[in-house]
Amino acid sequence: MKPVAEQMDIIRRGAVEILVEKELEEKLASAVKTGKPLRIKAGFDPTAPDLHVGHTVLIQKLKQFQDLGHEVCFLIGDFTGMIGDPTGKNETRKALTKEQVLQNAQTYKEQVFKILDPEKTRIVFNSEWMGLMSAADLIGLAARHTVARMLERDDFNKRYTGQQPISIHEFLYPLVQGYDSVALEADVELGGTDQKFNLLVGRELQKQYGQKPQSVLTMPLLEGLDGVQKMSKSLNNYIGITDPPREIFGKVMSISDELMVRYYELLSDVDLDGLRLVRGGVAGKPGGRHPMEAKKALARELIARFHSTVAAEQAEQAFVQQFKQKEVPDDIPEVRIESSAPIWICRLMNDAGLVASNGEARRLIKQGGVKLNGEKIDNADLEVEAVGEIILQAGKRRFARIIF
Repeated sequence: MKPVAEQMDIIRRGAVEILVEKELEEKLASAVKTGKPLRIKAGFDPTAPDLHVGHTVLIQKLKQFQDLGHEVCFLIGDFTGMIGDPTGKNETRKALTKEQVLQNAQTYKEQVFKILDPEKTRIVFNSEWMGLMSAADLIGLAARHTVARMLERDDFNKRYTGQQPISIHEFLYPLVQGYDSVALEADVELGGTDQKFNLLVGRELQKQYGQKPQSVLTMPLLEGLDGVQKMSKSLNNYIGITDPPREIFGKVMSISDELMVRYYELLSDVDLDGLRLVRGGVAGKPGGRHPMEAKKALARELIARFHSTVAAEQAEQAFVQQFKQKEVPDDIPEVRIESSAPIWICRLMNDAGLVASNGEARRLIKQGGVKLNGEKIDNADLEVEAVGEIILQAGKRRFARIIF
């Protein structure tokens, strides 16, 4: 295993909170010393037939733990799925039938191995232990928590004070999720920030059952393609991991530059320093990438992961061809610029004959009317490296192919 400090650097990437970080470091130190891996748990209720990349934020973190030599438990909540997770809901969720849950669970098993190593992954269903509980056992579990503690949860509290109904079975959900950690004797549990209460219930129950409490690591909820709301199929702002390669490529290319960096942080292991250079103002600077090229690289990585490298190459070729046909006329004027130093974008537009003055170029950029290689420019102080060939667009109909 890697030294604790190196493991923590990888584990912290993208994480919102680690509770308690010192405890996790001590567990890692023990694992390094004894050679016994930690048991890492993350649970997924099979409430829909397909996963999207928002779900894979946790799976990617599981993969990082797996690569560090730890044991990964991918828990499919076939029992909790029939209760329905009340997290973030302002009304009682409709419970799924056992048949629906099992059908969805089968697709999860198939999809998760697009990321995790099947030889090193333990797939578990919480019906394995919850299905064996008697009514007396369940009442005993319920006796380990209070209604007052449940009402500390923000969503329950809002529903209670707003006189919205809360069904008794909804209080069971955090307890069952917490008991999953007891059944698995988890060392670490991963979850989204919206799951923090449930994850902490797991810590508390482990203490009550005489176990060492699990460390809790929360990951952010990935914004969808709109850049605002959480990725969701119901909001149609998602990238499905079973989407066709060309569709994945097009969706990735549509995200904003800011969101692209966040996607890299949560969905990839690529070093982020080079990406930040892109946003520092110099397109084509050595060590950095133009936003469009960075998006293409991310799209290729995701498609290769979910489909194949061949599919990724074909999707990129199709996108480039479509972009050329749709966005760039065949007869745009060519302009040769003799320069070896970076050129201010406004001056470059002026020299290319796209605007009458630097001031007009600056105004057009601020209005969002300028694109460099198909990517909208929002920085009027941008300097463009004088290397190779670029396509500048001003407004809807003015183009120039600039050759350095």
